[in-house]
Amino acid sequence: MTKISRRGLMGGAAATGVMVTAAAYAQADMIKPESGLKGKSILITGTSSGFGRLAAESFARKGAKVFATMRNLPRAEAAELETIAAAENLDINIIEIDVTDDQQVSNGVAEAERRAGGAIDVLINNAGISAAGPIEIQDMEVTKFLFDTNVFGPQRLMRAVLPKMRAAKSGQIFNITSQLGRVIVPAYGQYSPTKFALEAMSEQIAYELVPHNIDVTIIEPGGYPTKIWASSNKLTQLLVARADAQHLDGYRAIVDQLGQRGGGGSTDPIDVPNAIAEIIAMPPGTRPLRREVHPGPKPQIAINKLCAEVQLGWLGGSPFGPWIKAVHNM
Repeated sequence: MTKISRRGLMGGAAATGVMVTAAAYAQADMIKPESGLKGKSILITGTSSGFGRLAAESFARKGAKVFATMRNLPRAEAAELETIAAAENLDINIIEIDVTDDQQVSNGVAEAERRAGGAIDVLINNAGISAAGPIEIQDMEVTKFLFDTNVFGPQRLMRAVLPKMRAAKSGQIFNITSQLGRVIVPAYGQYSPTKFALEAMSEQIAYELVPHNIDVTIIEPGGYPTKIWASSNKLTQLLVARADAQHLDGYRAIVDQLGQRGGGGSTDPIDVPNAIAEIIAMPPGTRPLRREVHPGPKPQIAINKLCAEVQLGWLGGSPFGPWIKAVHNM
């Protein structure tokens, strides 16, 4: 059997899961930016704000050809990014992609591939949304919207880029999930269920792409002060306004607090683009399946470790064993 290159599971000091002081976290978990991504074509979804916007600027400054995608063009955020790109002579190409729209995904990826002259080197599925509240008050409208964006959106993008990636026998896919894709906080609505689904889909496709030399990494951020909080509050307020009393009445204490959430504290969202850049710079076949990103507690580390052990114990000796071992660096 042909030997399959191994991948590294990156944990470092964070893998201990030990509670330490904030100062120690800041030192142990500092993610240093990689200086060079020259020659890489990188397509990022959801670049109007947050991790996506920071990644688009950061990667272009490091020499990458960035395809910064967002929905509802024209919009002020796109114009602002174009101004920055022109002023700094950055290779940023803004393309309209609503990840819930099949045709826009197909057309947008085709245009990016045309401008790149072939397969996209790196896909970053960053676009995501949230709406808070107990599961009972999550009506089908918001439930479908969250799954369409957070789960089906990444699937649309992966299906669009993979034929040319496979033909090139190279490529990277990053799917941004969350700590809440592995652990549960009550009253966060369908956010955790969608991120759990994206975690599972990402791990499965990571195994399946081993023979094609395409790496998949799941990025699991903790809380960061991005616009997802404000967007979530807006969606949540709309949800509560149309909810039936028969569902709301069981959760009045929680409902009264909905639509006012903020979070992330003083953490720096650039951690996420820096972690991605660090992984892009690693040799193919050595990249981690999962990377936990946050300067504070990372409760999912123990779960990630146990799940890897279970997968290896269950399927390591099966015909799928070489794929499982390659992804888990065995």
